Amino acid sequence: MNQNNLNITSQSPIGVFDSGLGGLSIWKELHALLPNERTIYLADSKNAPYGEKSKQEIIEFSIKNTEYLIAKGCKIIVVACNTATTNAIKVLRENYDVPFIGIEPAIKSAALQSKTHKIGVLATKGTLSSELFISTSSQFRDSQDFIEVVGKGLVQLIEEGRINETEELLSNYLSPMLKADVDNIVLGCSHYPFLIPIIKKLIPEHINIIDSGIAVAKQTKNILDQHGLLANQPKTTENYFYTNANLLVLKQFLTQIEITEGNVLFEEF
Repeated sequence: MNQNNLNITSQSPIGVFDSGLGGLSIWKELHALLPNERTIYLADSKNAPYGEKSKQEIIEFSIKNTEYLIAKGCKIIVVACNTATTNAIKVLRENYDVPFIGIEPAIKSAALQSKTHKIGVLATKGTLSSELFISTSSQFRDSQDFIEVVGKGLVQLIEEGRINETEELLSNYLSPMLKADVDNIVLGCSHYPFLIPIIKKLIPEHINIIDSGIAVAKQTKNILDQHGLLANQPKTTENYFYTNANLLVLKQFLTQIEITEGNVLFEEF
């Protein structure tokens, strides 16, 4: 397999980037499934949220993040951001040899499960307006009604460690979905799984909440296996978390979600 870095081996790290801290929900699933893998997590919190940026800005941020992780020797890159995936992953795959794993709203999974044929989608503006989301959801629009809501303000609160202050916003955003009798709610932003405990308080028990974390972890494992790049070392604690914003918030966030392994670093990138 052709790689930008000739020193790539099975022991090289998995790179993960997001517009901020939300992709840690993906990192947790990756680490749970692949505990032997070294990882480098990149939080571009200075530029969060990507969902309110132009497509060109999102592409530029994604290229910068990718080149940073390639320079660190990563063997595969997980784009742990729905907005970056839907707007930039095609460009990344065209310009870099390292394999990329993307994340996008789990529309297909929701459509297969739905009995009311009404599905709520909570996502950023950048994801809902992207060509990839429109293309994917259009495959099911003949049989499903999608109630799409932009979760404006949620990413900022999560990035600031103010998850407990999201309930009022969530109540407003979930209201049209509940009125429409949805039976599945798709979380179309990697930040949003951290809001699941609050969401569960606001919706009936029969409504499924769907995110993409486990599917992304499984796909990452499959691609590494196909290329002979699965780590064969014992379980590792060599996990690095970089941010270009407030280091204290990242440390607090990691503690809150019970991530205790690895090194937390500040670096401008």
